[in-house]
Amino acid sequence: MEAFTEGEIMEAVSPTGQYLTSSSLSIYILAVMETELPIIDDSQTLPLLHNLFLPINPRFSSIMIRDKNGDKKWKKVEVKLGDHIKVPRFESGNNSSNLLYDEYLDEYMSKIAVEHLPQHRPLWELHIVKYPTSKGKGTLVFKLHHALGDGFSLMGALLSCMERADKASLPFTLPSSQTPKTRISNTKVPFKRLPSIFLRTLSDFGWSLLKSNLIEDDQTPIRSAAEDTKTRHINISDVSFSFDLIKEVKSKLGVSINDVLAGVIFFGIRLYMEEMSVKSREGHSTALVLLNTRNIEGYKSIKEMVEKRNSNSAWGNQYAFLHVPIPELTDSKYANPLHFIWEAHKEMTKKKTSFATPLTAMLLNTLRKLRGTEAAAKYLHSTLRNSSTTISNMIGPVEQMAVANIPIKGFYFMVAGSPESLTMTIMSYMGKIRIAFGVEKDFIDKQLFKSSLENSLQIIIEAASQIKA
Repeated sequence: MEAFTEGEIMEAVSPTGQYLTSSSLSIYILAVMETELPIIDDSQTLPLLHNLFLPINPRFSSIMIRDKNGDKKWKKVEVKLGDHIKVPRFESGNNSSNLLYDEYLDEYMSKIAVEHLPQHRPLWELHIVKYPTSKGKGTLVFKLHHALGDGFSLMGALLSCMERADKASLPFTLPSSQTPKTRISNTKVPFKRLPSIFLRTLSDFGWSLLKSNLIEDDQTPIRSAAEDTKTRHINISDVSFSFDLIKEVKSKLGVSINDVLAGVIFFGIRLYMEEMSVKSREGHSTALVLLNTRNIEGYKSIKEMVEKRNSNSAWGNQYAFLHVPIPELTDSKYANPLHFIWEAHKEMTKKKTSFATPLTAMLLNTLRKLRGTEAAAKYLHSTLRNSSTTISNMIGPVEQMAVANIPIKGFYFMVAGSPESLTMTIMSYMGKIRIAFGVEKDFIDKQLFKSSLENSLQIIIEAASQIKA
């Protein structure tokens, strides 16, 4: 990092931002957009980035430095946009215009997922892949360091650079949710419920401490428990589901969309594990489910997020982890795959009403103050490493997006840099649910894992169809 120069005005890097740029952790977000038309002319890229992207937040034009006290700060610099734009060239012996470059793109994504961004320039890149794949005529990949903001902040930034493909003058709309958002902080509860909430909080917080320090998940077909995770390559793939199908299951079971998706993922994980090793049926596995802690329903304006720094809609990293056990296939009640959804609903409902999450945040803050940022980052790294997977969820627009008059056909994101062997993300866009997964290369079978998720959804849909309305 650069040395601090007296007299410069800088913004302090948030504690979470410091954890995510430590020697223990360096987490990136890849936002992947597949285009409906070929990317032939990219001459608008520089003006779009300069006029739309950079003004969104000063962090997109800043680097991290240390001041004279060793504290990390954001320092605004002149951005050389050309250094942030990458246009790869894929070699191929076949000159056919019908050639698809899926394997080339997969290898490229695997490569950039593990590469660290240079610290001497702002922490983002745009990769413009002009080759066609089975999913799009071209691909745009935004790589951003997680310290710049969480998925909520960065999604708001992305939408502000886009316009509706059908009518640019209209705003985007988001899928409606009939399930009220649960808030984890300062929730008023009836006095008679306090004892049960206290006991649940004590149990959840104690379990979180044990999981972060002493108890690891079992080594299974989805968790290699390898020590050297910083150079580990990942393969990225995804499955796509109809949003309407998920909503049908939701209505039949009386749960939330997220409960259904968690159940589909958990059941799919167990199907894959059993296929790879029958012994893993009894393996103890835990998912860290990321929860947005803002008490809001949709994306606020970028101006509001940037200016209202102390509000619920503020820019930054505002999320929490929920430790959710992945049900085992050995229990007879899970012969019915719908129990995976009901169990996910029960576990997440209990944990959302517990105060273990804010207590964990207080613990991290105390650890940072007493022993420094690196100690807190190591604690967070241990929390991630001791689990089997992380699941994060984002809501995308109902309408089709377009950039520079190029419609976006598909859209998903991936989190890279976590010490786990399996990372999963969920994205809704244009009536589709996209579940993407990053798997440890040469350890998890990407194609088999994909088919396990597809089989999971099909089995769950068939089971739900047997329930009378």
